[in-house]
Amino acid sequence: MKLAEWINSSGVSARELASRVETTEATISRLRNGRAQPSMELAQRIAHATGGAVTPNDFLDSAPESTGAGSSGTLEAARVLLVISGGIAAYKSLDLIRRLRERGAAVRVVLTRAGAQFVTPLSVGALAGQAPHTDLFDAKSEFDVGHIRLARECDLVVVAPATADIMAKMAHGQADDLATAVLLATDAPLLLAPAMNPHMWASKATQRNVVQLTSDGAALVGPNRGEMAESGEAGIGRMAEVAEIVDAAERLLGGPGGKPLSGMRAVVTSGPTHEPIDPVRYIANRSSGKQGHAIAAALAKAGVDVTLVSGPVRIPDPQGVTAVHVESAREMLEAVEKALPADIGVFAAAVADWRSAAPADQKMKKETGVDTMALDLVQNPDILKLVSRGHKRPKLVIGFAAETQNVVENAMAKRKAKGADWIVANDVGHARGVMGGDVNAIHLVSQNGVEDWPEMDKDEVADRLVRAIAEHVTGKVSV
Repeated sequence: MKLAEWINSSGVSARELASRVETTEATISRLRNGRAQPSMELAQRIAHATGGAVTPNDFLDSAPESTGAGSSGTLEAARVLLVISGGIAAYKSLDLIRRLRERGAAVRVVLTRAGAQFVTPLSVGALAGQAPHTDLFDAKSEFDVGHIRLARECDLVVVAPATADIMAKMAHGQADDLATAVLLATDAPLLLAPAMNPHMWASKATQRNVVQLTSDGAALVGPNRGEMAESGEAGIGRMAEVAEIVDAAERLLGGPGGKPLSGMRAVVTSGPTHEPIDPVRYIANRSSGKQGHAIAAALAKAGVDVTLVSGPVRIPDPQGVTAVHVESAREMLEAVEKALPADIGVFAAAVADWRSAAPADQKMKKETGVDTMALDLVQNPDILKLVSRGHKRPKLVIGFAAETQNVVENAMAKRKAKGADWIVANDVGHARGVMGGDVNAIHLVSQNGVEDWPEMDKDEVADRLVRAIAEHVTGKVSV
């Protein structure tokens, strides 16, 4: 039985299944829609969780086709340098090599001494098609400064697993072996897939190193939550699934088609707004900012100069964007107006429609014997409508409609009322789990009709939306 069939017939949500098999909801969504293939370990966990209804063989038909010579995979001709450091998750890196090559990438491998305790050079070489590099002082390669060649002759460096040790060395600029020397010398994009014990990941030292590495420009995928190799240990520290790492590599390299929107400017809003009632209470929407931030990141990777105006969220700013942090709707409007003019406007923020007419200066106290209270509210500025009808209107204005009923009908009405070109509509009813979740199922509403998109993770929604934007503004396709 296919995974999609089992989910549809069992009544188990993608989020619940993800929890059972210790992966992410986004990964289950990709597997469900045939856009990824699980590692053997994950396939076996799914088989166990579904009582054998979904077997590892059920994923074979949806596996990406091998991209050998003459192929056109999504990482076609990309030169990937994979650093395998010493952790139990190193065994997943063998599958990662195969998946990267299936997408068309040429993979070179640096295998650390500790990494070789978990996977052998022979198995790595067999999958990569060439022997791994292991020694900084190798006489055969270092006669022409081989570690510098490795650092230069790549389009992307992936460290998987990225142990606490190698991340600490990277953060402090150490170069005492081949892997760290290459990592210090490269100017290629860096993608780290952390894998370690949850206590090691949560330690102040590791978190300081993460801050340093991300501020230096490194991208992270994972770690995920789940059980560890050590008996009785569980938490955040599992290396991301192979499919997630491959997807992150594609996004980091800009995906197929290079940078089709190079030279354009965009303003993107994201997250909720907080409208104060008193110094400790506020009115807000249940928005995590994940979708808006993903769109900003995807636009930046497509070559756009992005200004991200974000309400209060608990996720980091995407790389490559100019982030402006605000609290209220009025602050968001002011920041948007300062970011204009722009070619593209994407208004994904869940702006509070109302605010207190007169926020209290002190905390409002309950009064004995008084069971109710009245709160006078006034409407907030309608940012989407003001921008759509303003003199600095972007060429393409995209709004969002988070609905709980009559999703498409309400979105069509909103597009006309606001003056937007497109509305991205989704069902945010409690049962859908969209607010704060990792997946989304949307309807793209334009003057030409409605496109119904399948359920995808929010990064995939962002990538597809940016492709649609690129087709529209370059004149290739009219949406």
